[in-house]
Amino acid sequence: MREELLKIIEKNSRIDLKELAVILGVEEIDVVNEMAAMEAEGIICGYHTLIDWEKTSIEKVSALIEVRVTPQRGQGFDRIAERIYKYPEVNAVYLISGGFDLLITLEGKSLKEVSAFVSDKLAPLDSVLSTATHFILKKYKDHGTVLTKKYEDQREKITP
Repeated sequence: MREELLKIIEKNSRIDLKELAVILGVEEIDVVNEMAAMEAEGIICGYHTLIDWEKTSIEKVSALIEVRVTPQRGQGFDRIAERIYKYPEVNAVYLISGGFDLLITLEGKSLKEVSAFVSDKLAPLDSVLSTATHFILKKYKDHGTVLTKKYEDQREKITP
């Protein structure tokens, strides 16, 4: 039940508990208890709302920042990652493979604000060797949800 429950609430965390119990073929109290247990175990870490900011009047700039760092003796990348994720503008920090060590996602009000974060807060950190900033120009799909309408050909069909 646990794996199926997680798959369902990952896609829709607002699903009604009664409906969830019916889908899983168990009692509602079993769903409540299982979710509480997974929250206590740290398996369920939070509940979030996905917002398409492009459809609001609120200005936001999203960026992906690749960071190359020097790992700390005995702590690897954990210490520098913790230092970075404590900044409120940082949404996520991932340890990645490839040419960079960490991938950071963050949001700001403008390109200038994001750039200032990188140059004033991130780049000066002792362990940071280099950064590469990529601004997100458009989101097509986020957290498994398609954000854009499918393109439909608006041309008139002509038949002989």
